[in-house]
Amino acid sequence: NVPNNTSQNQTPNQKSSTQPTSTDSVTIQNFAFMPADITVKKGTTVTWTNNDSAAHTVTAISSSSGPSSGTLNQGDKYTFTFNTAGMFHYRCSIHPDMLGTVTVTE
Repeated sequence: NVPNNTSQNQTPNQKSSTQPTSTDSVTIQNFAFMPADITVKKGTTVTWTNNDSAAHTVTAISSSSGPSSGTLNQGDKYTFTFNTAGMFHYRCSIHPDMLGTVTVTE
């Protein structure tokens, strides 16, 4: 008789790398928002910091109630407080391939 050891072979559920990260800080580096997708609670202030030598922006794509930073030079920070639940997609208006999402929960 061989004992059933299947419980030893099960791996714990791991967070997928595509899941949004819970943080209130986003770094702009290597022409990317890192992390690109974050989740915060309503009322959270998110801070973006430009660590690139190039200028970037944090600009809402479709919502007039989302972030709109203007030009951020190297070392500049921009903060935005999310007071409405929902998904806020943003980009760098200078480099439109740079995309990010803030998911705001209640």
